[in-house]
Amino acid sequence: MIRVLLRVLGHQHSRPMLRTLALMTTTAVVEGLSYALLVPVLQALLGDAPERAWPWLGAFGAAVAAYAVLRYLSDLSGFRFGTALLRGVYHRLGDHLARLPLGWYGAARVGEVSVLAGQGVLQAMSVIAHLLAPFVSAAVTPLTVVAVICALNWQLGLAALAAAPVVATIQVLSGRWTAAEDAERATRDREATERVIEYLWAQPVLRAGGRTAERFRLLDDALQQVQLSSRRSMLSALPGVLGLSLTVQAVFTAVLVLGAHLALGGGVGAAELLTILVLAARCADPLLSLAELGGKLRGARGELLRLDALLRTEPLPEPPAPVEPVGHGVEFESVAFRYGGRTVFDDLSLSVPEGQRLAVVGPSGVGKSTLLQLLARFHDVDAGAVRVGGADVRALGTEALMAQFAIVFQDVYLFDGTIEDNVRLGRPGATGAEVRAAAAAARLDEVVERLPDGWATSVGEGGARLSGGERQRVSIARALLKSAPIVLLDEVTSALDPVNEAAVHAAIDRLMTGRTVVMVAHRLHTVQQADRIAFLDAGRIIEVGSHEELLHRGGRYAEFWNLSLAPATTWPEPDEDATDSSAGSAPTADRPIAEQGLSSK
Repeated sequence: MIRVLLRVLGHQHSRPMLRTLALMTTTAVVEGLSYALLVPVLQALLGDAPERAWPWLGAFGAAVAAYAVLRYLSDLSGFRFGTALLRGVYHRLGDHLARLPLGWYGAARVGEVSVLAGQGVLQAMSVIAHLLAPFVSAAVTPLTVVAVICALNWQLGLAALAAAPVVATIQVLSGRWTAAEDAERATRDREATERVIEYLWAQPVLRAGGRTAERFRLLDDALQQVQLSSRRSMLSALPGVLGLSLTVQAVFTAVLVLGAHLALGGGVGAAELLTILVLAARCADPLLSLAELGGKLRGARGELLRLDALLRTEPLPEPPAPVEPVGHGVEFESVAFRYGGRTVFDDLSLSVPEGQRLAVVGPSGVGKSTLLQLLARFHDVDAGAVRVGGADVRALGTEALMAQFAIVFQDVYLFDGTIEDNVRLGRPGATGAEVRAAAAAARLDEVVERLPDGWATSVGEGGARLSGGERQRVSIARALLKSAPIVLLDEVTSALDPVNEAAVHAAIDRLMTGRTVVMVAHRLHTVQQADRIAFLDAGRIIEVGSHEELLHRGGRYAEFWNLSLAPATTWPEPDEDATDSSAGSAPTADRPIAEQGLSSK
């Protein structure tokens, strides 16, 4: 437990942690030794001269005062150290998450990281602030008291000491019994969190389907599984609690019986026996609290292990001697890449000379967006190389690599701040004039003029207060402000209305001017002006050429293009004699097939 905690905290915190642990241990020992002063107190009170108890009572009071001071200092140290470490762990976790490859992040990570960064970190750090001192006291104080009993009477001391291995065995077995259930409960908690997030995001879909008052079955099932796993976890801990309670009671009974036997035989005096029984009774409470503390510590240990596993997740390796790219061309050389157990690319080769525009098209699910992710090193390839400016992306430092790219995704995420704050993410040190110029080039100034607070308008979490087209303009303004030499575009106009699409296209044209561009597109009419078009299928580039060249060849690209131009199938006219009152003239789909999403990624 302590080793895992120190791994999570980092080596720089090991010494303060050990000092805090030493102070807590000293406090527990002093508490146990203070009870030893009860021996002369009781002997004097039960003897012929009770007045002799006063000096010992004074010494006992001083020992209790010393223990109180130490306990205050140890608890204060635990709280302060725990609070400082909580802040430090959050910083360490945030820094580590920022260094993990972007390909590591997926839909399943949302719930996992949310639970871990929330209750997980708090529960793990509560060990230091709330659990460590009581646990040390519950374990060390009884051992100290048993040592005092051994000094008074070795037979009774050994009888009391017999509880130690039994209690330790019960704690170990209890941990094993509950480990699987605790892990299952953590998994169910994470799944329930994911379902809650899914339920919130799915509100438009649920309400569009008229299910506003209907319970969400997937969420209900997840919450029911949390309830069942929590019940099983509690039941699995029950044998340990009962076993510990029975052991403590049995050992105390054994000490009582043995003490009575020794007293009747003259082997121990009445005052000494009474003192030993008082000390033995004082051991019972902390030992019984081990069951509750052990359960909390096991739960915290589970969170620590998950936090440790996350912190030990290796980021993509940084080059020991980073190189600098020469130029701004990009190249894929014999690239092989597997993801999720399937082969995405197999011996894929493709190049984009500096200053040219490449459009990547193809059927859904062939990995068009993955090409852009490999360029930006969201993942590392399994074989081959991805080069930027003639240098392997693995040989470039992360900051130097990302400085080469301005990336505009289809799904734009904006931070809960002002429009200006979100644009400035492209280049935080830009002047106000540069921000305004980038906004004007992206036609974002038209949006700002319509908003009541102008540039100070808060966009809401994720940009929820702006439309999709307005969010795209913010994203393009951000990319323009960054002014990177290579532009990556991932289907940025697929879900926009005609007005916003026209504005975004005009902004993209400004963004692409004079830069190397790699774009992924579904709407084939958006790729006609590209210098080259690459058709991707089955993990390889099937065709490469200009729009006219590929049409002339009559291959897969020409097939896709003809499908996009073909008139959409219309619904048949309703039968005038039909008796179904719901029948009517159904709308006809007059958009090209490619625009209806039949030629998606």
